[in-house]
Amino acid sequence: MTKSHMPEWVERELAKADEAVARGKLELAAQPRATAARYDARKKVVVIELANGASFAFPPSLAQGLEGASTADLSDIEITPMGTGLHWPRLDADLTVEGLLAGVFGSRSWMRAHAARAGSARTPAKAAAAKANGTKGGRPRKAVVVPA
Repeated sequence: MTKSHMPEWVERELAKADEAVARGKLELAAQPRATAARYDARKKVVVIELANGASFAFPPSLAQGLEGASTADLSDIEITPMGTGLHWPRLDADLTVEGLLAGVFGSRSWMRAHAARAGSARTPAKAAAAKANGTKGGRPRKAVVVPA
């Protein structure tokens, strides 16, 4: 069927397809996508190169499923077809590129537990800061609202 013999509704749908392709290209350009990923054993970091030319690195000890893994396991990294995620097949671990860029290194519950461990650290600097806050009267009391 030639274009001149196409029903109007087919032409309208084809016009929508071109718009959808353009919207898809814009969305893909806005999403961070990995083009390469490797484990740098010398620096002990996972390095991810992005489609926009930027790159970033993170220590695997921060990421759920990667902590304590061997160099061989960390070196085996697969990039999802769209470049939006990373997969470590030997570890059965998956992380999104967008999440990593936002500092999300695991599930919500894992991140909560990880933050709790970090917050419970006892260092001389933390003790000194707590003591200094105590001399100022400590943490402000919560305001109690009395019903009228």
